[in-house]
Amino acid sequence: MLTRKQHELLIFIDRHLRQTGFSPSFEEMKEALKLKSKSGIHRLITALEERQFIRRRAHRARALEVLRLPDALAPRSTPRETVAAPPTAPAPGFTPNVIRGNFQPQLAGAAMVAETAAAVHLPLYGRIAAGSPIEALRDNGTTTEVPAAMLGQGEHYALEVAGDSMVEAGILDGDTVVIRRGDNAESGQIVVALIDEEEVTLKRLRRRGNSVALEPANARYETRIFGPDRVRIQGKLVGLVRKY
Repeated sequence: MLTRKQHELLIFIDRHLRQTGFSPSFEEMKEALKLKSKSGIHRLITALEERQFIRRRAHRARALEVLRLPDALAPRSTPRETVAAPPTAPAPGFTPNVIRGNFQPQLAGAAMVAETAAAVHLPLYGRIAAGSPIEALRDNGTTTEVPAAMLGQGEHYALEVAGDSMVEAGILDGDTVVIRRGDNAESGQIVVALIDEEEVTLKRLRRRGNSVALEPANARYETRIFGPDRVRIQGKLVGLVRKY
């Protein structure tokens, strides 16, 4: 699942490669997406790379390779470095999937089970990027079962992990993480963070003076640093469920 801008950029890169045989420049990508700065393009490229839609070829300038396209589009059988003309608008009918920042209190802590039961059902809000931030649509009708002993005081919800940027912390693609809802966390804790009121990610929190760093647990990905007004904590990791 991609945000609207991630989807736009992926299609633009793919079409540019098909048409020209080489990657578009950051300036071309910025103009195509009507962004004000190249830093936004860098963030989008990092997100697409972490979600394994593209990869950067080492030691080569302007060398992006499209590995796959969203499921709604025709699949790529072979990764290639050739793509067509930039779109002027997102693909018709495309709707981004989003985890909204403001979880409803009656859902965020709804453990639908008797007090003495061995397991509880938590609302499952969707897939969260353990890579670069993504938006995901909250599905109010979906729940997941977790051991009651995993939960302590407070309200809880669950998220499914997408991506590999937290693998060195033992969090793998497809895992379900259990989150205790809250807006505070200590430096070093793994948190769900809302960035710029629209993007959500699972990362380790580091406080650096007046700045907030969101740190991956994978050497392939970079730590991102934000001003304190750009990041809101939405909960911290308290457990993990893995199905085989």
